[in-house]
Order: sequence, then structure tokens, then C-alpha cells
Amino acid sequence: MSVATVAADAADATDATDATDATEVDTLRFATAGSVDDGKSTLVGRLLHDSKSVLADQLEAVEHVSRGRGQDAPDLALLTDGLRAEREQGITIDVAYRYFATPRRRFVLADTPGHVQYTRNMVTGASTAELTVILVDARHGIVEQTRRHAAIAALLRVPHLVLAVNKMDLVDFARPVFDALAEEFAAYARELGPGVGEITAIPVSALAGDNVVEPSRNMDWYAGPTLLEHLETVSVGDRPDDGPARIPVQYVIRPQIAEHRDYRGYAGQITSGVVRVGDPVTVLPTGRASTVEAIDLLGEAVGTAWAPQSVTVRLRDDIDISRGDLIAPIDAAPTVTRKVSAVVCHVADRPLAVGQRVLLKHTTRTVQAVVDAIPSRLDLDDLSPCPDPGQLSANDIGRVLVRTAEPLALDLYAESRRTGSFLLIDPADGTTLTACMADGTG
Repeated sequence: MSVATVAADAADATDATDATDATEVDTLRFATAGSVDDGKSTLVGRLLHDSKSVLADQLEAVEHVSRGRGQDAPDLALLTDGLRAEREQGITIDVAYRYFATPRRRFVLADTPGHVQYTRNMVTGASTAELTVILVDARHGIVEQTRRHAAIAALLRVPHLVLAVNKMDLVDFARPVFDALAEEFAAYARELGPGVGEITAIPVSALAGDNVVEPSRNMDWYAGPTLLEHLETVSVGDRPDDGPARIPVQYVIRPQIAEHRDYRGYAGQITSGVVRVGDPVTVLPTGRASTVEAIDLLGEAVGTAWAPQSVTVRLRDDIDISRGDLIAPIDAAPTVTRKVSAVVCHVADRPLAVGQRVLLKHTTRTVQAVVDAIPSRLDLDDLSPCPDPGQLSANDIGRVLVRTAEPLALDLYAESRRTGSFLLIDPADGTTLTACMADGTG
């Protein structure tokens, strides 16, 4: 936002600094991914166990189940494989969320399935993650599922990637094996383009605990951080004033009592940026302009608010606003369009076909839409596009062109993970069909 005087400029800088200090990042959201039998659940269990994040009764239950299976040591994978079917089959089926903390940081962990049938679940777990841990078995190396997970992380623009080369104990902790896999993964990641986050490779043995929480005595040639040390120290989070403000309207507040009869507020979560009283804004998709007259936060009036706070904004002008509208700065408003192209991951069992009618859900707005075209599907072996596939099947990654019945105000995904993403939904039963990342409009 431009300012006319040095005094105003200084005030803006102070507000931005206060916003940054008040929202200092102390929580890391991260996801884990890997192929079947790469030891992902064991790694997560080891991480929880060795960081003292497991309650005594949880550990006792795991020890009891392990003894029933004739195992001498507790099977730490059971700490995350919570569904009965997961325990019986020895695979992860659903996304398992775990919350733990160390003195240095709090963590929200999404343990995603490794089986190809459940690859779509990784999209759910990694969509809000700031870091993704991708496991590979040191014996088997980079497999198709590894490439698929890396491609999804790149599409979702996860800022940080960790390549955890697991089961190093089964290859005699050999450095050449680790170095070769780290280089192969880095080369593949470079081909994925600018969406790939910062890559850190760590050799581990989840079963024995090497380089998970404590440094490995068996790999003294490795001088980097353990997995937990990296999770505790990696730089995450954006400054709240990075990017223009976006407030998707979730609810219009009109109290029906006499003393608040003139109150009209627009409630929603700020997805990005900073909002200040006096800011000139536009309401999209109508394009009507107004000025922020007041901001209510937790029942108190404030002069400034920032992402990801939930607020109620009051405007100076009486404008027709409803759920699904977007409040944004006049000088940094997103594009309003009825046509959008997107890179997608199809997550439903039923295919997505050209000409199919769908619902498109973007932030708080849901509109009718039709799939105009499916230009390509990605071949994960060589990253080449397969042109005009006609449809996308479960777990396919490709591109779609969608035309909506009503205008949408959206950013490109490269500019905003929140307002640049949307879902395609089956209008018949509400099933989520496709997760989409906008890469073009008009």
C-alpha cells in the first residue's frame, strides 16, 4: 500500500513489525510420505517415542499388542497405525494426525499412506504442510511412488522437503548408497520445476533410532542434523504482511437487537496480508469499493489485524455482501474470471471427464462449473505430458480447464496457496473429486 508521508510510512513499518512479532511461528505443520514398507510409520513412532511424546498408557498398549504378535520389542509403527484395518494389514490407510512438542517447537504431524491406492490422502495431509518428509528404502531406492510423492509436494509448493533414506542398517550404513540416492532424488526434483522446496537429505534407521532423534554412531561420516533437529530448526512461516490482504466472507453478522440494529459486519479468516482501519478495499466479484471502518477481533475493536486471524470487518458503505464474497485491497485485488486452468490431482475413484458438470469450491464460495478440457496427464516416470487423455483416474496428476457459471475472484497458486486452490465436487453426492491449483485465468 502506498503512503503519502514519511510519518505514515513509519507507522506502517511499526504495524508490520508488531504483526510479525505477535505471530511468531512456533508451530510446524509437516507431513510424512513414502512407499509401502519404507518404514514410515516406524519412523514416526520412533520420532514420538524418542522425543518423549508418547504417554505411558499408549506405550503400554503398543507393548501389549507387540507381545501378542510374538515380538520382543514394541512395534513403534502401532503408535500411528490407529485403525484396526491398518494394524491387521500392516499398512497406513488414512491420514493420521499427531500432535507433539519439544522445548523448541510444537508440531502437527500428518502421517499419510504409502500404498498407491491411497496416494490421494497425501494431498490432504500435505496441502497445509510447511515441510514434507519423503522416505525411501535404502535397498530399493527411488521408486514410482517416491516420484509421485515428490511431484505432489512440488505441485502443492511445500516449502521444505526432507529425503529420509531409511533402513541404512540393512545396507551396512554405507555412505555411497546414501549419496547416490540423495543425488538421484535431487536430479528428479530439479526436473519438477520451481515448485520444489528446499531439499535436505538425512540417512536414518527408524528401527534402531539412528539419526531420528539422536545422532548415529554408525554413520559418523554424516555431519548434518538429525531429523528432529532439522524439524526444530528449519525456518518456516511467512511474514503476515507478505502478500496482499484476502478476507473470504464466511458470515454476515446482523444482530436483531435494538442497541446493535445498525451493526453490519463481515466475518471471516484473513488468509493473507494485513488489514488496517482506513484501508480502501473492494468486494469481489461485484467490484464495489469501500473503506474499512472498523475491525472486531474477539469482541474487541482493533486497528490492525493479520493472517491467520479470524475477524469481523465493518465497512463505511452499505454494500450488498454475502457468504463467498472476497474483501481485498483495491490496488492489489485478485483476478475475477469465469475460466480457470489448474494443475490437479484427481482423488476420487470415479474418473473426471471432459464435459462433466461439477461444483467448484473456492474458499467460502461454491459455484456450478463444467470441465471444458483436460489438456494433459503427467507421466511420472519421465515427467512428460500425455496430451488429451480425455479423463483423469484416481491419483492421476494433470491439467484441467474449468468454466464456471458465476465469476470467481482467485489468485494463482504460485502466489497464494490458500486463495489459489480449489476443489471440484460431485454435485450429486458432495464427493470431492479433484484437488486443484490454479495456474491461469481467462
